[in-house]
Amino acid sequence: MKVIRILGKSFINACKSLVRNLSLSLASITCTIITLILVSIGLLISYNIREITKNIEKELTVVIFMTKDATSEEVIKTKSDLEKIDNVEKVIFTSKDDVKDRFKNDEKWTSIISTLNEDDNPFQDSFEVVVKNVRDINETVTTIKNMDKIDTVKYGENSVNEIVSIFDTIKTGTIVLVGGLVLVTAFLITNTIKITIFSRRKEIDIMRLVGTSNTVIKLPYLTEGLLIGILGSIIPILFTIFGYTLIYSKFSSMTVSNIIGVITLASPEGIIYIASLFLLMLGALTGMFASGIAVRKYLKV
Repeated sequence: MKVIRILGKSFINACKSLVRNLSLSLASITCTIITLILVSIGLLISYNIREITKNIEKELTVVIFMTKDATSEEVIKTKSDLEKIDNVEKVIFTSKDDVKDRFKNDEKWTSIISTLNEDDNPFQDSFEVVVKNVRDINETVTTIKNMDKIDTVKYGENSVNEIVSIFDTIKTGTIVLVGGLVLVTAFLITNTIKITIFSRRKEIDIMRLVGTSNTVIKLPYLTEGLLIGILGSIIPILFTIFGYTLIYSKFSSMTVSNIIGVITLASPEGIIYIASLFLLMLGALTGMFASGIAVRKYLKV
């Protein structure tokens, strides 16, 4: 009962302090809101980038053409060597005879194919390789190009490199921006608690004289920081849940590049609730951490 009474009193004192220092409290809460909204955007962007990367890895294929003089044994050996490469997920072989038959059955090419002798085949044996990690595709392609009897390797390297570079820049920029705002938020909350401690210094002195424990003295300020963090997380959580759901419903697909096709936004069910919980915890922990700094530095208990 004593613990409950102490916690209840600390909560009441924290609420009074928030009202008493309303302007500073609102500044801290507003900064927390802005920071957590940006954190939310960063989380949603990072999650979608991860999903897009997975889709790229599934859809992107490296097309390999064998030299025309490659024998059946050499083709079989090449397929085996390709499957042994660490970053290779799947290898699909297409023979030059299959390609010829495919064009022969296409009305647009029938007249051209019919001019060839039965034994003539201008096409090449080829492989389609699906990679595990698109970020390592350049190294994989270099390995493939160094193999025997490989004529040409195509995979749209310029587009892939540009997309990966853009994704990395977005993630890095988001992390730096959010990190800076978290520090600013912690600074504002620290100042809010500092002002509260200063305004109640006489009361604190009396509490010390009557033997009140340091924990009881500190608890209201830690609770105040916790409340600032929780209050500041409410709007970002609503933004995450309803905002992303609305965006998903209106812009469920976007064409980014012809080598990838259509990229769809990740389903809200997979991220919004996890992100909301993370925002609540981040807001609460940031508030308590900033309060802890203020208490330790300015309370001197």
